[in-house]
Amino acid sequence: MAKAAKPGVHKHRFTAMGTPCEVQVEARDGRQAAQLARIGEAEARRIEAKYTRYKPTGVVWAINNAAGQPIEVDEETAGLLEYAAQVHALSEGRFDVTSGVLRRAWTFDGSDRVPEAAEVAALMPLIGWGKVHWERPRLTLPPGMEIDLGGICKEYAVDRAAIAIMAAADCPALVNFGGDLRTTRAKAGGRWAVAIESFDPAKAAGGLLQIGEGAIATSGDARRFLLKEGKRYSHILDPRTGWPVENPPRSVTVAARTCVQAGTLSTLAMLLGPGAETFLAAEKAEAWVLW
Repeated sequence: MAKAAKPGVHKHRFTAMGTPCEVQVEARDGRQAAQLARIGEAEARRIEAKYTRYKPTGVVWAINNAAGQPIEVDEETAGLLEYAAQVHALSEGRFDVTSGVLRRAWTFDGSDRVPEAAEVAALMPLIGWGKVHWERPRLTLPPGMEIDLGGICKEYAVDRAAIAIMAAADCPALVNFGGDLRTTRAKAGGRWAVAIESFDPAKAAGGLLQIGEGAIATSGDARRFLLKEGKRYSHILDPRTGWPVENPPRSVTVAARTCVQAGTLSTLAMLLGPGAETFLAAEKAEAWVLW
């Protein structure tokens, strides 16, 4: 009798949502593993097309180009908007999906090009979830305002890809989109090993986590910042002021049941600056903070 093939891990890499993506699937059948990985990729591309603000392929483009007219959204989008509204309230306005217009003033490319105060101030009338009229399923933006679901969508895409894979087969899988990830369950041989990014050039990783079933998300400013006259400006912007949060951690990594939960906690911790660890402790979050 022929021996059954041992489970192997199939790795599928692609780029979506402007970031490197990888889906790993453990299965005895390589063809099945490849098919499941492609299911994960398809979900990433679906969400990217639907929620990108750059192309007229979906709902965010329609909302941002409606010139003040109401847009009726589908159930999936309504759920994301409801979630954004809840996090806005819980964060006392620190998390705001209308704050993307600040990119017109801020470009975090490692240079010393800090915008003038007047340039930032000119954008502030276009920011504020409280100015949006949202009555499910219709959303109306005042002319000139935009929404940007980028603070939610990558983590949401991770969760949806993992769920799609689980619906297709009961195989261990790891979905990793730009360092935000979720597993369907532990591998046959044990947990998945996940590296935390290091800020020390001499180290390949800042640490190694072992995860069975769950999700991990990281927020940080390792690559997106400005440096002027010895002062570092983080890309974590406070939408209430239009300026970077003062003295945030370099990174916050959170483990949770879903990637959206982990990403929300890590983002809110960064937005709280020096209060990050106090917030995470109060939330009883499993977290790693680097300063």
